[in-house]
Amino acid sequence: MSEPADDGSRGGAADVLVDAGLLSPVRAGTPVEAAVSDTAWLQAMLDAESALARTQARLGTLPKSAATAIAAAAYTDRMDLRALALAARETANPVVGLVAALTRVVAEHDPAAAEYVHRGSTSQDVFDTGMMLVSARALRLIRADLARVDRALAALAAAHRDTPMAGRTLALHAVPTTFGLKAAGWRQGVRDADARLAALLDGGLPVSLGGAAGTLAGYLEYARIDGYGGSGGSGGSPDHGGGQAWDPGEYLDELVTTFAEETGLARPVLPWHALRAPVADLAAALALTAGALGKIAVDVQSLARTEVAEVAEPGVAGRGASSAMPHKRNPVLSTLIRSAALQVPVLSAGLTQCLLAEDERSAGVWHAEWSLLREILRLVGGASHTAVELAEGLEVRAERMRGNLDMTGSQLVSERIVAVLTPHLGKPAARALLTAATGDATATGRPLADVLAGLPELADRFTPAELAALCDPTAYPGAAGALVDRALADRDLGAE
Repeated sequence: MSEPADDGSRGGAADVLVDAGLLSPVRAGTPVEAAVSDTAWLQAMLDAESALARTQARLGTLPKSAATAIAAAAYTDRMDLRALALAARETANPVVGLVAALTRVVAEHDPAAAEYVHRGSTSQDVFDTGMMLVSARALRLIRADLARVDRALAALAAAHRDTPMAGRTLALHAVPTTFGLKAAGWRQGVRDADARLAALLDGGLPVSLGGAAGTLAGYLEYARIDGYGGSGGSGGSPDHGGGQAWDPGEYLDELVTTFAEETGLARPVLPWHALRAPVADLAAALALTAGALGKIAVDVQSLARTEVAEVAEPGVAGRGASSAMPHKRNPVLSTLIRSAALQVPVLSAGLTQCLLAEDERSAGVWHAEWSLLREILRLVGGASHTAVELAEGLEVRAERMRGNLDMTGSQLVSERIVAVLTPHLGKPAARALLTAATGDATATGRPLADVLAGLPELADRFTPAELAALCDPTAYPGAAGALVDRALADRDLGAE
């Protein structure tokens, strides 16, 4: 009897090739997973080829019938995805094989149109434009999820504007705060990240048109030969179309502008084959988004600890089960989000490193971006989708927050008491007195107010009732309520 393969696989070749998200559950089954799949990426490159043909047809340098034929053929169900992947090993990018396959499909239906496929273009133009299309589609999904997270956190902030809880610094009780302010802070991080993504969708994701080495020479030469006739795409002859002087700059402007219109992407100032700021900027915005969501996750994990128990993730039957401990309900959603937030900055740094692209096209740097960017989009898309459920279903335990405030016997307000005593005793003496009093309260278990009431230095200055009021942690929220109101002002005006 033969032994199984070393990897333990019993499936067929197709099973081996599938990346089902087994090692990245944060994105498994989420909308972004399909939006950045191999099939989606292939379709985006085909969309770029189709848009290029339509652009050239609009400018009169390509027959409209050819553009129609190319657009009709530019669908993934006409392609062999695995064959294209294998062919890419021989050319270091998937576009060479894609162009050959698309040309064959077009030729089957319109032989005359086949010669116009990829006319004057280069692999990086098609791939980078496709990459921006994939990114734009993924960002729209992410922003839709962030909008839901925003609304859910705004509701939490409003509902718990005055819900007191212990503020913690360096993991220990510091001064009182409110859960509303914490939720408002989470929301502000999400909104800041969303603004960065919105800016990318509004002019930050450019088409790529550079030709072989960033001069667009191929596009220009074909346009000259095909008789570009100026604005309006009237066409002409190789002698510059109806007597007009051949103006490469005019064609360049119309080509890039029209291609941007056809794709819905932005028009770049220069070709960016080796100027990778658009990708690095995208990576940075996604890293910020992951961080904003990760902040929510780590706070929820801390507040959900058994001994803290101030919040709990939404309960779903079977979720969070331990393989060994039946009593546990682990914080799965925040764990998934945090795992993504830890990975994205590392991957983003890799894309920033790719700014160091030599010459007019890099050998390896450009190629290194692809899987890094896709994994970032997957992780952030998965985290944002997971954050919707976490924010919308988060259980807030106000009574537990109040109970934890009392754990330190009103010592959370020692800052306030020092401030009140300073005019009477001077700041050094007031601080020394509170340091000794809080130590006594901790050692004896007595309430801080009782300790203070027994001090002769305060006997003639404050009544026991006044000291008790000073020691009430719920009476020392600072500007928490006003800060929440300020943070939610846009919500009160009806903004989403």
